[in-house]
Amino acid sequence: MIPAIFGLSGLTLTDDERAFFRDSDPAGYILFGRNIENREQLKRLTDELRDLDGRDNLPILIDQEGGRVARMKSPVWPDFPSGAAFDMLYERAPASAIEAARLNAMALASMLSEVGITVDCLPLLDVRQPGASDVIGDRALGSEPMRVAALGRAILSGLQDGGVVGIVKHIPGHGRALLDSHKELPVVTALDRDLQTDLAPFAALRDAAIAMTCHVVFTAWDPDRPATLSPVVIDSVIRQRIGFHGLLMSDDLDMEALSGDVPSRAVAAIAAGCDIALNCWGKMDDMIGIADGLDPISTVSRARLEGAMDRIAGMHDERQFAMLVEQRDALLALA
Repeated sequence: MIPAIFGLSGLTLTDDERAFFRDSDPAGYILFGRNIENREQLKRLTDELRDLDGRDNLPILIDQEGGRVARMKSPVWPDFPSGAAFDMLYERAPASAIEAARLNAMALASMLSEVGITVDCLPLLDVRQPGASDVIGDRALGSEPMRVAALGRAILSGLQDGGVVGIVKHIPGHGRALLDSHKELPVVTALDRDLQTDLAPFAALRDAAIAMTCHVVFTAWDPDRPATLSPVVIDSVIRQRIGFHGLLMSDDLDMEALSGDVPSRAVAAIAAGCDIALNCWGKMDDMIGIADGLDPISTVSRARLEGAMDRIAGMHDERQFAMLVEQRDALLALA
């Protein structure tokens, strides 16, 4: 197994993809809108990936946050609220907001597990800051660290109860970046003492199974490298100060915040201390380069991966879905 998660090019596996994935044995896969048409097609695709790999608990990821980040879209699947909805409810009724976030995540997990998806890239623990790029914006759970942590904990719990593993992101925090890292490299010049605000939700949820890094330079810690590629940030900040010892994966290595070719970025991310390199776009040349450049997954990283996937506890129950959504909406109406 190589320490990489790959994307796919379309609605079905090509012959080249099937042969490459069988030979390279990636740690898992990630799905996007280009891979999704309807329930039957999506379930066939995830079943084929699982059969190809032979692991029942194969990591098959998706970004299904709700709001503007949703790969499974209406009218086939219902829309879900963004993080801001739970933040708004928290202003009036904190306990109700926490329960609404849990119910929402459990409904999401039920929807995902029905079609064979095992990992959702949620919750965001980025603390929203005034004047920052709106790449986070209403996706955030708030601007107060412990509120973000409380809602994030509820989301992780709901996902797990519904049969899906969550990923906390974007560690150590994308909330004060002034640029969108999909397009440019953000540089955060805040002092170390101010960055404690950004770290606090991640520290509170340090026992999460999986975390995703951010492509952001923090000059207080490493002025030369973004967090994803920084041994200083990964070891000193993420592993030691935050205390996160679960599976650490990079954000998408094809984002324009990073320089150099994609295979070199993957090698650098693993060398910096990431357990898994994430490459989303299903470009065969890049995937072959990553597979050629990476050594097999380390014993430590493989144990973290297996430990994360062992947390799947719940099972899909379509009879529960409508009830969960109804209960969530009754709570959100309080806002």
